[in-house]
Amino acid sequence: MSLPIPFLAEAERLIPRERRFDDPLSTLAFGTDASFYRLIPKLVVRVESEEEVIGLLKAAHAHQVPVTFRAAGTSLSGQAISDSVLIVLGDNWNGREIRADGQQIRLQPGVIGAQANAWLAPFGRKIGPDPASINACKIGGIVANNASGMCCGTAQNSYQTLAGIRLVLADGTVLDTEDPASVAAFQQSHGALLERLAELGRETRANTELAAKIRHKYRLKNTTGLALNALVDYDQPLDILSHLMVGSEGILGFISAVTYNTVPDHPHKASALIVFPTVESCCQAVPVLKRQPVSAVELLDRRALRSVENMQGMPEWVKHLSAGACALLVESRAATRSLLHEQLAQINAAIAEFPVEKQVDFSEDPAVYNQLWRIRKDTFPAVGAVRQTGTTVIIEDVTFPVEQLAEGVNRLLALFDRHGYDEAIIFGHALEGNLHFVFTQGFDSPEQVQRYSAFMDEVAQLVAVEYGGSLKAEHGTGRNMAPFVELEWGQDAYRLMWQIKELLDPAGILNPDVQLSRDPRIHLKHLKPLPAADQLVDRCIECGFCEPVCPSRGLTLSPRQRIVIWRDIQARKRAGLDTAQLERDYQYQGIDTCAATGLCAQRCPVNINTGDLVRKLRAGAASHQGSADWLAGHFATALKGARLTLLAADGARRLLGAPLLGKTSRWLHQRAGLPLWTPAMPQAAKPLQISPPIADERPRVVYLAACVSRAMGPAAGDAEQVSLLDKTRALLEKAGYQVVFPDNLDNLCCGQPFASKGYPAQADAKRQELIDALLKASRGGLDPIYCDTSPCTLRLLQDGLDPRLQLHDPVKFIRTQLLDKLDFEPQEQPVAVHVTCSTQHLGEAQGLIDIVRRCTTQVVIPEGIHCCGFAGDKGFTTPELNGHALRSLKDAVQHCTEGVSTSRTCEIGLSSHSGIDYHGLVYLVDRVTRPRARPLG
Repeated sequence: MSLPIPFLAEAERLIPRERRFDDPLSTLAFGTDASFYRLIPKLVVRVESEEEVIGLLKAAHAHQVPVTFRAAGTSLSGQAISDSVLIVLGDNWNGREIRADGQQIRLQPGVIGAQANAWLAPFGRKIGPDPASINACKIGGIVANNASGMCCGTAQNSYQTLAGIRLVLADGTVLDTEDPASVAAFQQSHGALLERLAELGRETRANTELAAKIRHKYRLKNTTGLALNALVDYDQPLDILSHLMVGSEGILGFISAVTYNTVPDHPHKASALIVFPTVESCCQAVPVLKRQPVSAVELLDRRALRSVENMQGMPEWVKHLSAGACALLVESRAATRSLLHEQLAQINAAIAEFPVEKQVDFSEDPAVYNQLWRIRKDTFPAVGAVRQTGTTVIIEDVTFPVEQLAEGVNRLLALFDRHGYDEAIIFGHALEGNLHFVFTQGFDSPEQVQRYSAFMDEVAQLVAVEYGGSLKAEHGTGRNMAPFVELEWGQDAYRLMWQIKELLDPAGILNPDVQLSRDPRIHLKHLKPLPAADQLVDRCIECGFCEPVCPSRGLTLSPRQRIVIWRDIQARKRAGLDTAQLERDYQYQGIDTCAATGLCAQRCPVNINTGDLVRKLRAGAASHQGSADWLAGHFATALKGARLTLLAADGARRLLGAPLLGKTSRWLHQRAGLPLWTPAMPQAAKPLQISPPIADERPRVVYLAACVSRAMGPAAGDAEQVSLLDKTRALLEKAGYQVVFPDNLDNLCCGQPFASKGYPAQADAKRQELIDALLKASRGGLDPIYCDTSPCTLRLLQDGLDPRLQLHDPVKFIRTQLLDKLDFEPQEQPVAVHVTCSTQHLGEAQGLIDIVRRCTTQVVIPEGIHCCGFAGDKGFTTPELNGHALRSLKDAVQHCTEGVSTSRTCEIGLSSHSGIDYHGLVYLVDRVTRPRARPLG
């Protein structure tokens, strides 16, 4: 059934074409979230303002069109999908206002949770909720799901730390509880609604049995159904409405802004892993620990420990734990180190009498406690990584009363055995009795669906009825638990939820069948297929954690969406369906606009690099093997050709002038696909003059000048006209080194250009040729090697380098070899820092920032820019990727006079889109240093 024509006409009037999506590829891509459900929207709209949301809701209300809101799409219960209209947040929802030295923060719904905490960090504060997805999920989803996490418990979630909210109701009316004028206008226009909410509150509080049940339910972690505690905690209707919005999953209105009372972020912490011999002894320790100064207590059953026992850093004894062992990961935080030590002594004394099978004692060493928490966080992906292709990973989220936690764990284990979920594991937030259990499930046959249905029926009966617990503690009800809300809450409470829903959304257009549904089998419908696509990506659980760092997200597809579409293409091919149009669309959306830098792998819980899939697809389509062979064999000639091309481009600039050349280049790029010229285009580098090594007392360093450094000089308009080669050599010599170069340098290449274009054989051959040359130049590895471009360094290191070679990128070499040889005199002018993808992969991001802090008193790190999108030559051939990735850069660096990076090609795009010149790190270091005087004698 199609959308009403009048609604579509209004949507077209409100939203530009480039932000409305109704083609099969886009609707399928957006139809996927982190849950195991899928609906394909008829229309996806990316909204950039509250006015657009208001207009769409008014049109939807008028024409009875269901709508669903989505922030990041990381929710797990099917609450962010739609088969009607999906309203997705765009770029312009990142506003914040920090108040009272960080005591409060007002945030728009598009802010990523971790970014909010980064803004608050200088004040020693953070937001209360701390979901595991905080690096990807957004404030809109955190509030709408009342997401919590490992440390926030029930005291610091969004409901408890809410200070104010701005919302849009289903009829398009706006209410800002912090704006007296807005409140007065709302009271005037919606007085009857407010009076009815007040009446429902009075009725609920007067019903002592229901009120007691509500208070009991929210003593536990609970996100099943609407937040009925608002009706017993508050008597003012505005307070009731504000708190009903928390955890409402988009079924009551749109959250346009929220103000949090923040919580302390204590700087000192320590963690311990304590393994008890039985589930019972483990769970008996939890109420004792709850009375101690602990910030988190995480439970891991024996199956969970077994799933990660082979992880790097895991103690060997974990493999030999008894079958019934159960562990607690305990963390304590404090404002001072002395107070932390007091707390640790108190915690240890409290549990000293409990039997312990093994333990890792409390440690303040970041390497130790980060490893312990990594073990906890890797339990979920550990199950996902070993699942059978075609099955999905399901993570359920229940709460037992803490005093009955041991019984709950053992009863769940018995359910796993009865239904054949041998791989299932249990972990969770023990202080709140909140258990997550993870298992794999196929949905490709009626028998599999029935198995899941029978299992969930028993889980619901066990948790909600027998133990009076919560079927959803922090993941939201969604479609997943909607059929069980009445079972958990009872008829009176369930009827009350529907009364609230019908009061605020009388037309029923907001996120139908989510949280409240009349369909008892909605949790068994619209189950998402995960068909085999390629072994490189088959482990993908479509969580969306990768999306914030992807430069093409919002331009074309994100890594998650690339995998979704490729899976669909492969499934359609196996079914004998025509995929020609889908594949044509995917060529640009999925392949051509992928930077393939692999930042997605750093965020992926199962370590998938979507760039590997894209490179494989490029290799499959690569049809110029002969040309690639010729270039690999005549690389010096190709390098000369590159210099000649740059000379010709600079000659055209001199002849036509930069404005006319830019206009002509844009026309030729659009019409003929020629590479785009910009004023940041480098001039040709002068051929390197190399002198043979001499015998003296200076230490030697082999300078590996990347091919881009050998071909590209500074841009014509750059105030800095010394080439990277000359600047680097001068800095190394200032530090007392004799600089030597590999033989036949112009013919050498790390292979990256070939690998990125889909020619792996030629890439590997060039890489090996370079390694052989470096072994010779470094005298068998005796001398360190300095590579002036971080992507080339990464390329050489990725597949394992000859252990004799000491290869450094600029950051590592300066950090480890030059700091003790140079004196720094920091400048006052602010400097922008771009941490390249390769620098992040090399683990040198903080090292780069620390070096720049030695060089200037003002360091600027633009927010939200993880990859510049230049991606080798894509800044020339697909410049819209570079432009999209850096769309916020100019505003971020407006007070800077210079930027630094460690990749010459990245610097072209950064300079072009920032309005300032970006240079290699060595330029800044050379300018602010002088040789350190050697001690006499």
